[in-house]
Amino acid sequence: MRFSEDALHTFTGSDGGSRNIHEWKPDPNGPRAVIVALHGGMAHAGDYVVPALFFKQHGIATVSFDLAGHQGQARVDIPHFDIFLNDVVLFLDWVEAHYPHLPIWVMGHSMGGLIATHLELKGLLNRPHIKGVVLSSPYFVNAIRVPPWLEKAAGMLATLLPKAKVPLPRVTDQLTHDPVITARHHADEHDHIRALEASFRFAHSLMKAQAALNGNLSRWKHPVFAVLAGQDLLANTAASQAWLNTIPNGLLTAYTYPENYHENFNELNREKIFHDILNWASHEQILGL
Repeated sequence: MRFSEDALHTFTGSDGGSRNIHEWKPDPNGPRAVIVALHGGMAHAGDYVVPALFFKQHGIATVSFDLAGHQGQARVDIPHFDIFLNDVVLFLDWVEAHYPHLPIWVMGHSMGGLIATHLELKGLLNRPHIKGVVLSSPYFVNAIRVPPWLEKAAGMLATLLPKAKVPLPRVTDQLTHDPVITARHHADEHDHIRALEASFRFAHSLMKAQAALNGNLSRWKHPVFAVLAGQDLLANTAASQAWLNTIPNGLLTAYTYPENYHENFNELNREKIFHDILNWASHEQILGL
């Protein structure tokens, strides 16, 4: 399989469409916990191959699905942000059915971190088996400069020209310092697995989801491990740190890796990050370690 998965599945999303599931699982004794991984915007579930293979070696399964609008489309478009939340709720049902009684850990990178945050604050992660959340470069505030006229017109353009292309800079070469993974990203783009364009409706949906949080995460309930990147060109690291600091005392463990680009889990220091996450998980006793 292209991303070293152990199995591929599908489930039916909240709009009735099919969603592709990528599954990495330990054998022969089976997993002691499962990670539900939410990928970033313009990406796909196979992007979790690197952390999934690491955690597989430590007895932890990873399952991820291609989010709405991200299943081979050259231009990402969604009807509204809530489709992500509704789909994850259905996916959690699938996970609990296939991994009964195991501790679940929700992991979200970039836009996936924004989705995970909304799920947490809306109480949609209040399930007995969900024990913790990991965020990587959460997309709370955009770091890319947007022309003021475009920002002001975003809502109108999303209504009048919902599927039109947003003018975006190409940042594929500034996602990780690892040239092998950068080459993989380019290959995924060439093969239409990774999107190159975003619609105005998709972009505006993310802007509204960011604004709805209002920088206040004080309703957070689960232990959370946050990984921030010092050279992030997509998500505003300083803003993310300020927002994370509103999480109630005792729940947050956060690290900033100054040398990293946006994709912490694909960076050259990823082994250290993964071990930091394992140590946190063991300390919080959330993964049956």
